[in-house]
Amino acid sequence: MEDQNKPSQQTLEKWSKDPDNWIWGIFYYNKEDNRILPPKKNASIGNTINFANPKSILFMIGALLFFAFVIFSILKKQ
Repeated sequence: MEDQNKPSQQTLEKWSKDPDNWIWGIFYYNKEDNRILPPKKNASIGNTINFANPKSILFMIGALLFFAFVIFSILKKQ
């Protein structure tokens, strides 16, 4: 049985291609979309962050902190 709250593939594609969901053409912002990492306008390039989803912001901050820790650890050993 399919989740009733999950949008159809057609709706997901419509959201991704809608220019109103892209700030300056590069930042995806759609409050209706619950995905953390939706595909970019050109899906073959990869994914982007949905800046309207608070979980996405936390994911991005966590990733940045992780990479900062790795860089700090590398530089400290030198």
